Amino acid sequence: MAQQTGFGRRYVRAFVSGFFVAVPVTVTVLDRLAYVARVEGASMQPSLNPEGGTSSDVVLLNRWSVRNYRVQRGDIVSVLSPKNPQQKIIKRVIALEGDLIRTMGYKNRYVKVPDGHFWIEGDHHGHSLDSNSFGPVSLGLVHAKASHIIWPPHRWQRIVPRLPSDRAPLLSLNEDSEEERNE
Repeated sequence: MAQQTGFGRRYVRAFVSGFFVAVPVTVTVLDRLAYVARVEGASMQPSLNPEGGTSSDVVLLNRWSVRNYRVQRGDIVSVLSPKNPQQKIIKRVIALEGDLIRTMGYKNRYVKVPDGHFWIEGDHHGHSLDSNSFGPVSLGLVHAKASHIIWPPHRWQRIVPRLPSDRAPLLSLNEDSEEERNE
């Protein structure tokens, strides 16, 4: 009986010490590297949630890839909402700083994206609260980049950055610097 008690104590001690190692490691991974999130709503249809209200996509959000605020046109990113800092929204990057963009319902028909900002839009125009509502977004609000759809299983795929052809910037002043970053 005494031997069983010693075994139980060793088991509990090992569990507790493992727990105190696993929790900080898990928190660090979620804080610095990546986490998963459910995408709700119709603003990113058909790229995300193509079936509408019947199911929601779950995406892997990569925090590491945006650690230096490096995003490119076509990326789907998670940002803190400029309208409600308690809410995260997921949208596509349409234009980067220095780009001239034709807006879709913003107060100005054309906008030059200021330094330190970018222009984001949902894929389902008219059903999205995006830069056409609140203007250019500060790069400091970038939270993560969507890299994969992980749920539902029939939609497992890597998310490839793509820019809708009708939404390309009219003029891009930073084309050379972007090419240098990709080399």
